[in-house]
Amino acid sequence: MGACARPGDVFLLTGDLGAGKTTLTQGILWGLGGAEYARSPTFVLVTEYEARLPLYHVDLYRIDRVDELDELGLAEIFEGDGVVAVEWAERAAGALPAERLDVHIERRGDDSRCITLSAAAPEYDRFLVLAANHGADSRHAT
Repeated sequence: MGACARPGDVFLLTGDLGAGKTTLTQGILWGLGGAEYARSPTFVLVTEYEARLPLYHVDLYRIDRVDELDELGLAEIFEGDGVVAVEWAERAAGALPAERLDVHIERRGDDSRCITLSAAAPEYDRFLVLAANHGADSRHAT
């Protein structure tokens, strides 16, 4: 996903605690060419990583109200030239960009995950094609 990412791409990550949202963000960062290890930004809320494109790793786990998003400066981040991965995106439903890739991670045992991709805008179909080329279903790639 990181290798195919373009400026302004937004990935909204959902799934239970321990499903692998931060691990997926790590993969996106490395795909972007970043050398750091992504860590859960739960207490920082937003972490920026340097790579081919900046990666903004946002964690909304501790957000209680949608109006708290204004204090984080997310509007500027979403409008910028970086890539944004938002963990716990369901906590801000309706307040996040309409054009995005929804990524739901479901645990299937200790070592197995089911990842469902849903393109909320045509420009994100490239990620569904990528998943389909690796043996997943098409429009809603799993």
